[in-house]
Amino acid sequence: MSTDLRSARRIPRAAGFWLLALTLLALLAASAAPSPLYVIYQHQWGFSPTVLTTIFAIYVVALLAALLVVGGLSDHIGRRPVLAASLVLEAASMVVFLTADGVGPLLLARTLQGLATGAATGAISAGLLDLQPSPTSHLGPLLNSVSPTAGLAAGALGTGLLVQYAPAPTTLVFALFTAVFVLLAAALFFLPEPVTRRPGAWASLRPKVSVPRPARRAFLVAAPSLVAAWALGGLQLALGPSLAAEILHNGNHLVGGLVVTASTGTAAVASLLVRNLPPQRVTAAASVVLAAGTALTLVALAGPSTPLFFLGTAVAGAGFGSSFVAAFRSLAVLVGPTERARLLAAAYIVSYLAFSVPAVLAGLAVPSLGLHTTTTIYGAVVIVLALLATVSATALRKPAPTPLVPIASSEDQVTAAPSDAAPATRP
Repeated sequence: MSTDLRSARRIPRAAGFWLLALTLLALLAASAAPSPLYVIYQHQWGFSPTVLTTIFAIYVVALLAALLVVGGLSDHIGRRPVLAASLVLEAASMVVFLTADGVGPLLLARTLQGLATGAATGAISAGLLDLQPSPTSHLGPLLNSVSPTAGLAAGALGTGLLVQYAPAPTTLVFALFTAVFVLLAAALFFLPEPVTRRPGAWASLRPKVSVPRPARRAFLVAAPSLVAAWALGGLQLALGPSLAAEILHNGNHLVGGLVVTASTGTAAVASLLVRNLPPQRVTAAASVVLAAGTALTLVALAGPSTPLFFLGTAVAGAGFGSSFVAAFRSLAVLVGPTERARLLAAAYIVSYLAFSVPAVLAGLAVPSLGLHTTTTIYGAVVIVLALLATVSATALRKPAPTPLVPIASSEDQVTAAPSDAAPATRP
């Protein structure tokens, strides 16, 4: 096929840009879809909280593995091949969810979904920068920063609505997502390809993770904030609907979805509001907000009080979004482009481990301690870590260093590794 004929079949760059944004939103919405269903699965198949949190955590492990291994592959073979394979794999995971009849298929579905999402996000976020209106536009970095949390909020809310008010609660949402991903995969045929194939594809599969010497001090300062924020996020996505059902005595599945939406929705809004503020100051203030929101949540569970619970969840979500953006902004300016990917990959490893491992430990503790006691201990640890982050950011703060390389906008600084443009992906 001639180059002219292939070009004639491509959609305009602007349309391609919004197609990628829609794809990212759909992927993250699908990643949140199982959360409101965990309570139903647990009731149907009688598995323990430990198994529930393992189902949640295996997604994170698979996503991180894919992000580290193939996150930069699209720089060598093109955006469209990586995205097409990822969306086909994502559609396959939806089919496994659709036909799941036990814990084994759920684990398989979440593994496939994690691999697909991790592989796609690097290519999508790079593509958003490739196809944005102009090289200095803020729109691509902005969508990279906001789409993940916005997608999580939309997915949890939409699934909660379908589960509560539509027929076939455990299948309808996945049937819809299967159709969405098949259509998106077909639409990619018309996407402009901004990347020319180049050597190095196999070498790019080797993960490159390190903390360069100039960034080690800032990395240590940022670590407590990242751990506190992502650990709380893991608890909310894994056990949030269970908390609403068991402790707040609210069996409405929409409420379970709203737990996730309250956290991720306010995180998206907060990240927008603070994106241009000095990151060191934001880290200190956001960690206080995170601690306060967590404390409010624990007080609400002791009541119990559903309105206070949602208020605390929303406040904690605002702290998460703000601290996450600030931490990554503070790190990204400290190294050059050849080291930035590895540095941010290290930050993502810390974040994703905090997102998954504590949630699994909580699941192990629930059978002996109970959900309320486990959540109280978990929340207390998060509060301590958040306050430690505040002290570290305040005591060790110094004038911001001159960036080693110019960065077009503050949003550019929160992109991730191993591709320099991989977004924040919170499952």
